[in-house]
Amino acid sequence: MKTRTIVSLLAMPAAAAITALALTGCSGTAGASDSATSGELSIVASTNVYGDIAKTIAGDAVQVTSIMSNPAQDPHSFEASAQNQLQISKANIVIENGGGYDDFMGTMLSSSGNERATVLNAVDISGKKAVGGELNEHVWYDFPTVQKLTQKLVAALSKADASQAATFQKNGDAFVAKLTGLENREAALKLKYAGEGASITEPVPLYLLDAIGLDNKTPHPFSAAIEEGTDVSPAVLQQTLDLYSSGSVKLLAYNEQTSGPETEKVLAAAKSAGVAIVPVTETLPSGKDYLSWMTDNLNAVATALGE
Repeated sequence: MKTRTIVSLLAMPAAAAITALALTGCSGTAGASDSATSGELSIVASTNVYGDIAKTIAGDAVQVTSIMSNPAQDPHSFEASAQNQLQISKANIVIENGGGYDDFMGTMLSSSGNERATVLNAVDISGKKAVGGELNEHVWYDFPTVQKLTQKLVAALSKADASQAATFQKNGDAFVAKLTGLENREAALKLKYAGEGASITEPVPLYLLDAIGLDNKTPHPFSAAIEEGTDVSPAVLQQTLDLYSSGSVKLLAYNEQTSGPETEKVLAAAKSAGVAIVPVTETLPSGKDYLSWMTDNLNAVATALGE
């Protein structure tokens, strides 16, 4: 299970962190305006995935800040900043993934002294539990979880600003309806392709692949090592490479945001064998919102399966 590196500024008292922010400037993170001054409600999300969902539901009534918002950023090596600490200290609502994915959010919240914020933890909301001591924390690829998160967010926003409750509910209902459409697409693909072999470099898209009924044939030690950033044994690497030469899988879901010698060998083997490549990411690509991104992911999987 991955955790993120916390920048040393997080250990500073709030006043010192604010001073450090003034010295370092305010570049790098979208939505950094002072919501306390503007009178707007403020939501701080750990990634632009949750930030986009929040903006879709809240509309212009709320200031939304995404801590990780650069699609070129490797989430595994992300470091939070004093500016992020300041934003957390002013937030009315905080959205974190949980499950060990973005522990820096809890660290910043504890250091900020902000006790009024409503904290929405997506893994907790999902109800998913570890199996065999392991939990796939990438729950934003699971549409039922995102529906549950939406309902919690509508409730939190409506409590924070009752005058906008009808708008929040309307936006939430429209978003959930579109999520249901994505679930229906998964179900249709499952009817045709359940049981087909698939492979991954990391478990990032597994909830989506599982919903389609695909059989992940990747050796667990391979994807676990890639996720944890540890070495893959030669025997496990060979087992993984053999998936492509043997024709065992129809597609490779490849995390574009993290790569190394082992994943590059797997990518090359898949291409050499004519196995379809489905690029996936952990944060929103430039120019995409959550719904269009997930629609593209489903379309890419469908194409790889032969739709």
